[in-house]
Amino acid sequence: MKNFIFISPNFPENYWHFCRHLKDNGLNVLGIGDCEYYNLLPELKSSLTEYYKVSDLSNYDEVFRAVAFFTFRYGKIDWLESNNEYWLERDARLRTEFNICTGFRQKDMRSVKLKSAMKAVYKKAGVKTARYCLATSPAVCKKFIAQTGYPVIVKPDNGVGASDTHRLCSDDDLKAFFKNKLPVSYIMEEYIDATVNSYDAIVDSRGEPIFETGNVTLGSLMDVVNTGDSSMFYIVDRPFADVLDAGRRTLKAFGVKSRFVHFEFFRLNRDQHIGKKGEVVALEVNMRPSGGISPEMMNYANSTDVYKIWADMIAFDSSLKGTGQRFFCAFVGRRDGKPYVHGDDEIYGRYASCMKIAKRVPDVLSGAMGNRMFVANFSSMEEVEEFYAFATQCRQ
Repeated sequence: MKNFIFISPNFPENYWHFCRHLKDNGLNVLGIGDCEYYNLLPELKSSLTEYYKVSDLSNYDEVFRAVAFFTFRYGKIDWLESNNEYWLERDARLRTEFNICTGFRQKDMRSVKLKSAMKAVYKKAGVKTARYCLATSPAVCKKFIAQTGYPVIVKPDNGVGASDTHRLCSDDDLKAFFKNKLPVSYIMEEYIDATVNSYDAIVDSRGEPIFETGNVTLGSLMDVVNTGDSSMFYIVDRPFADVLDAGRRTLKAFGVKSRFVHFEFFRLNRDQHIGKKGEVVALEVNMRPSGGISPEMMNYANSTDVYKIWADMIAFDSSLKGTGQRFFCAFVGRRDGKPYVHGDDEIYGRYASCMKIAKRVPDVLSGAMGNRMFVANFSSMEEVEEFYAFATQCRQ
């Protein structure tokens, strides 16, 4: 029996599905987390062979001892995974120190975590990237801005999502940024007027995708996080051909194997220095599933079960689980206190027949997702657009 250590199997809450399918496929599922055992969902408890509670998942020594305990108790660890961007580097270090060969090791981290290091790999893939510099000083940045002009985007070189991402539009903004920036490395990029399209895939040990889909984000995630806009994105009914092509080339260039991935691309809204309107260019790679409830939405959009496809890939390096009827699966996250024209009950009543989820967003995820979520399936983009217009209309 193969031993699989799942780090933080209780967060996000829906990750118990990964564990359940691993167990059903005959794996020994061993959980490590900082949640008390009695607070775990019953579905998760029944999916785990054993659970090791640490006081703090950020404490590497504690987590190391947990892995060592499981190794002593159950033998060689075959897999170790969190499917979580936040723990990606720590997962790689544990795999390196315990000689777990089924995933990224420490030597692989630079190109998959540092946005600046991703640029060279994208070049290998033949995918364009935005011009950039490392924001080491005002002088370096001003030299870069002399080439690109304002606005520019600055964000941590090693960051998660849109956290601590800023649009600078003037020298005063630049001065304020350097006055307030945190003591981490930042990357500065030319501003790209574009819509974010993703390539999402589950990839086997040969680097071949066994499931593919994608999403489109409306508006700017940076603005959603920084200004409290409503959050809107949808899973496409079928991946766009150009995004599929760019995603597959990126898979090969990064040497991705045996993973669930979420690659983000820009689709240009107008002709720019980087390319023509409609062209697909790189944003960043994320070597984990798209966050929050996106896996659930992939299931709704494709009439499938991505948790099982992933667990089948782990256990059998393939999956017989196919897809069924295809839909656009649309998400809208509404903000508390925002003067919406239509109440939550009106939204649910109008779209009850196609509604899949209607509930509050966990506070830890509300920055990017809003406070109340509605997820619904539609057969056409016209229906998606009407749904967004109804759900986000605000009083003047």
